Amino acid sequence: MSTEHQTSVISKSRSVVKSFLPQLNTEAAGSYLLCFGSKESMAFDPFLAFFEYTFTHELPDHPHRGFETFTYILEGAQTYQDFVGNKGTIRAGDVQWLTIGRGMVHSDTPIGEGLNRGLQLLINLPSKDKMMEPRYQEVVGEEIKKAEKDGIEVRVLAGESMGVKTPVFTRTPTMFLDVIMKPGTEWHQSIPESWNSFVYILEGEGVFGSLKSSTDTAQHLLVLGPGDGLSVWNNSTETLRFLLIAGQPLHEPVVQNRSFVMNTEAEIQKASEDFQFHKNGFENARFWSSQPVSSLKKN
Repeated sequence: MSTEHQTSVISKSRSVVKSFLPQLNTEAAGSYLLCFGSKESMAFDPFLAFFEYTFTHELPDHPHRGFETFTYILEGAQTYQDFVGNKGTIRAGDVQWLTIGRGMVHSDTPIGEGLNRGLQLLINLPSKDKMMEPRYQEVVGEEIKKAEKDGIEVRVLAGESMGVKTPVFTRTPTMFLDVIMKPGTEWHQSIPESWNSFVYILEGEGVFGSLKSSTDTAQHLLVLGPGDGLSVWNNSTETLRFLLIAGQPLHEPVVQNRSFVMNTEAEIQKASEDFQFHKNGFENARFWSSQPVSSLKKN
């Protein structure tokens, strides 16, 4: 018999307007499934990119400006260092929020010999916040707020679900929920009507938006249409696990390269010059370099 938990009344569930498998890419540091990137980012405003990655080699010291990153570890571990003095190792189930703001130089290094696998979401900052001071937040898995009822478990990484709120602060209003549904369950989650949203399926299969919809399976990304919430059904005999991600759009122009995200080409050029000449947020880059992970104190 189906069980249900409804976080709030939904007058119109968002439907799936597009479902697709991400593209596999390979780089020096590993491989990744690019769900969407710069070419599609305006359709996902305020999100710039989202991908599932396998990390095999260090990402050495590199600069950024103008956005936030959210990293969620699925398997293994990785160590982070930056020129502000933040250091940390996040492991399976842990999350890291990095509000880069005016400038950050950092490195990421996989730890151990096993598989290092995670998810990363890049979130745009409004123009008024692009030159803010950087902010680093790290939450271990045991401290992540969790809601459980009637065969449904929701890890609230950002935002609110089933009456549970996260303590994580996001400069750009964002919802990031990790949802696990047992067979025969249904779930209803409210989403602000003005926000853009999407789903990424990690395990199993489910029906999203309407019972008349077709079934979507693991590693598919689902672009959601308008509405004030999302309804999901697990009619299979296996567990369904997916991410629901939503954010308040900024409605601002976006210009980006691999390092910087700003509003104009002139601001991108200015960011490059600031990094080159170690000013306007990049002063620490003149003398800083990351340490070998083996020399860091273990967490």
